[in-house]
Amino acid sequence: MQNGTRLAAVDLGSNSFRLEIGQVDHGQIHRTEYLKETVRQGNGLDSARNLTPEAMQRGWDALARFGERLAGFKRSQVRAVATQTLREARNREEFLLRARTILGFGIDVIPGREEARLIYQGVAHMLPHTDASDRERRLVVDIGGRSTEMIIGRALDAELMESYRVGSVAWSMKHFAEGLFTPAAFRAAEVAAKAVLDDALSSYTRDQWDVAYGASGTIGAVGDVLAAAGGEPGLITRDGLNWLVDRLLKAGSTDKLRIDGMREDRKPVIGGGVSVLRAVFELLDIDEMKVAQGALRHGVLYELLERDESVADMRTATVARLATRFSVDTAQARRVGETAAALFAQLAPAARGGSSGSRAGRAMRKLGWAAQLHEIGTLVSHSDYHKHGAYILDNTDAPGFAVNELHALGQLVLGQRGKLRKLDAALEDETFVMQLLSLRLAVILCHARRDPDPEALHLAALGARAFTIACAPDWADAYPQSAHLLREEVLAWQKTSSWRVELSGC
Repeated sequence: MQNGTRLAAVDLGSNSFRLEIGQVDHGQIHRTEYLKETVRQGNGLDSARNLTPEAMQRGWDALARFGERLAGFKRSQVRAVATQTLREARNREEFLLRARTILGFGIDVIPGREEARLIYQGVAHMLPHTDASDRERRLVVDIGGRSTEMIIGRALDAELMESYRVGSVAWSMKHFAEGLFTPAAFRAAEVAAKAVLDDALSSYTRDQWDVAYGASGTIGAVGDVLAAAGGEPGLITRDGLNWLVDRLLKAGSTDKLRIDGMREDRKPVIGGGVSVLRAVFELLDIDEMKVAQGALRHGVLYELLERDESVADMRTATVARLATRFSVDTAQARRVGETAAALFAQLAPAARGGSSGSRAGRAMRKLGWAAQLHEIGTLVSHSDYHKHGAYILDNTDAPGFAVNELHALGQLVLGQRGKLRKLDAALEDETFVMQLLSLRLAVILCHARRDPDPEALHLAALGARAFTIACAPDWADAYPQSAHLLREEVLAWQKTSSWRVELSGC
């Protein structure tokens, strides 16, 4: 990427929305602008886990201000990611539909472990790079509004990642709902946090890491307060945490809290955040933690810088691991993938090669991943394997992929066979329809699990929302079963209300 290119990352967190804009300079990204809006969507989930209208409006208002600042940026220069609150919200699509329009860019809801990986990337890129620092084993902790991420890694490589559903906003709502600080409230909050984080004891033990780093909101706020009180800047200790809890108890409530170094917008969630941080210190036997400069948004920025190569490679590697884990027939996956790609290229010639520089190329690459994984459900059952495969993709951890990307792959896997009515909403997307038709035809042509005739079909667009399939001469006579399945396919498309497929030569 050229020096001087501007990149932007938007982090839709449970407590705050953040916009980080940086400029590329010889492989590094230097901040040019930073905006933060305290939105607190995390406390806007009702008892049914739906975002309230007020919480959605706060988010939309913040994104409108971000969108104004991002005017003129290209799609390849911006990435927006959403975390735990939108992972939980049952009505997230209602929020995201308008949010994407207001922001002017797509928004990826990322899984917890993917969030953890990106946090580590942000922390690691912002640390000094020396032989000694690259050898150190790092524990990175990020306490957000509704989740806490823990990562162990070395240099730029995250080796162990986990996300836990405990955070400053959620714990403040649950244990400090009236804004009162009492010994009983802190005890209950810490015990509850330890119960959630208890799984970390077996994987993040003291002998697995050398230096502990803390990223973002709660930890940054605690570090600021301790530094303002005369502590070593950028360092949190057990004694410092105990001193801070004592100050909160003496204040008695958020309304009466007066403490140097703490912003007003942090006070309502500091009780929950400190409780979780103390639980982490005790469970993992941490004596001191360094406050890191990097965070999730920085990891997103650096992946934008390297996205064409490194993230594509990561997602390709993830797909390969999934295929291996679910014992995919690699030969069949290859032939279906090659056949689907050839058919898709007939509809979108710009897709040839699968370059990420064009939308068609990106669609081709995703079609290839769907083809590689189209039979992962067979490990569960050969009956309805397409449904099992879609379920797996909607519920798996896949480094490099956002939740919505995995869902799109799952929709292709689900739609590879059977009725199309189950995909009505997705069929509004022309690119998805082209991918789906190519995949379904490839599955038909390869149904005998042998390489098909590469010249068997000619596929073309036929005006708006219509396609034509022309069979090669004598092909139907040579492959009567495939020709029968092809005619059944045309009938399946005829039952949709929005797309038409015509067949000739069969």
